[in-house]
Amino acid sequence: IKNYSSSTSGFILLGLSSNPQLQKPLFAIFFTMYLVTMMGNMLIILAIRSDSRLHTPMYFFLSNLSFMDICFTMVIVPKMLVNLQSETKTISYLGCLVQMYFFMAFGNTDSYLLASMAIDRLVAICNPFHYDVVMNPRRCLLMLLGSCTISYLHALLRVLLISRLSFCASHVIKHFFCDTQPVLKLSCSDTSSSQIVVMTETLAVIVTPFLCVLFSYIRIIITVLRIPSAAGRWKAFSTCGSHLTVVALFYGSIIYVYFRPLSMYSVVKDRVATVTYTVVTPMLNPFIYSLRNKDMKRGLGKLRDRIHS
Repeated sequence: IKNYSSSTSGFILLGLSSNPQLQKPLFAIFFTMYLVTMMGNMLIILAIRSDSRLHTPMYFFLSNLSFMDICFTMVIVPKMLVNLQSETKTISYLGCLVQMYFFMAFGNTDSYLLASMAIDRLVAICNPFHYDVVMNPRRCLLMLLGSCTISYLHALLRVLLISRLSFCASHVIKHFFCDTQPVLKLSCSDTSSSQIVVMTETLAVIVTPFLCVLFSYIRIIITVLRIPSAAGRWKAFSTCGSHLTVVALFYGSIIYVYFRPLSMYSVVKDRVATVTYTVVTPMLNPFIYSLRNKDMKRGLGKLRDRIHS
């Protein structure tokens, strides 16, 4: 480890705001959001596990998405809450790399799971008679394992890249967690090659599932528009509404944060966008997937009845 200041004293996370009067209100808001995220996603998982009618590929991916959202949130929010109540707001060098690794691993797995769910909707709408054959349990499991493997390897590559940099001067991270761009900003090494590698492999890992989602929905739209009845078209589109909402929230904020040069990095704007996909989206997912979904409502009702009995 060549980093003198970072390896000995770690980093200081500046957090969401340096205003002391905002620390307690921010703690209350994000602690509430954290509890809602944990409870909501746990209920989704338990409802799917307890209702045999929800043992389908779509809900298999949804339950795993909820599990990843729980893990994703646990990597970021607890440390942020501790820092909101602390005056030091420090994180060790190793702790920063570990947080960065799991943040990227779980976040990228979310991205691939959203792509898998788009493929599921594509097969269900465009090739319904072969749905059970194409989306069989073995293939779904392979898609999940592939999503995890690619994401974890990508995260490892990114962390190894960051670990080779030197941090000689400031070690104050202008963010509420160890993200790539704020950490790169602190390095006194030449980061031009690192930025190229980061942008290239981010394009490969993030854009690939995004394009998969995009092409899947282009095919779905073409197929649905061929349905003669308006009721049939609405029914087909309604099965995709929840997924499209989550995709728009997740990819919209990620593209804004990561697909810009380091010179265009803005602390305030990036914090808002990052809060969207690290805290807001995992909290909203259970509501988006259950409020307009009759199957999920029935599953949650059955779970409530079981708990009461």
